[in-house]
Amino acid sequence: MPQTIDDLIRRIKELQEELEVEFKKKRDEFEFIIEKKRVRFAEEVARQQRRLKIGWFRYLIKSRPLNVLTAPVIYAGFIPFIILDLFLWLYQSICFPVYGIPKAKRSDYLIFDREDLPYLNVIEKFNCFYCSYGNGLMAYGREIAARTEQYWCPIKHARRIKAAHEHYPRFFEYGDAESWQKGLERLRRQYPKEQQPATEVK
Repeated sequence: MPQTIDDLIRRIKELQEELEVEFKKKRDEFEFIIEKKRVRFAEEVARQQRRLKIGWFRYLIKSRPLNVLTAPVIYAGFIPFIILDLFLWLYQSICFPVYGIPKAKRSDYLIFDREDLPYLNVIEKFNCFYCSYGNGLMAYGREIAARTEQYWCPIKHARRIKAAHEHYPRFFEYGDAESWQKGLERLRRQYPKEQQPATEVK
């Protein structure tokens, strides 16, 4: 990979780290700690947040009728989500050990912590659970697909693609047949250290 591309990738990662530091500073303003995956606010902060909570009945009364009527369509997504979740588990369990691809850790992508927010009512918490599950599952599936693509077809597209996954910059350039032939086996083993499996199947 050309040095300039390596440098750009490194700079992007550094900027992502800086952004995470700024996010942490912002989070610290709200005085909460995480204990055993549960979020705990300082008592005074929690008390102030509970005062802003809208009860579920009032929440329903104030909702737009079309929002309520379309809710069953949204929640019907649970069915394909659960099927996809099961398939992704099965897919990784069967295929990744054979290819020596490190498995994506589901808990890194599906985060459920919004139920700890004191200012949300039971309906809002359920909505947040649904959104966390749907978006987390899509991110989890995307990572599994990205690792599969890195193994089988790590070639960049001729046209620019929107929101490429983080493995994509390491892929071979479109039309670079020599690099593809010489470097495919190397790239199939080139995952970040934290993703490396304990043992690879040869």
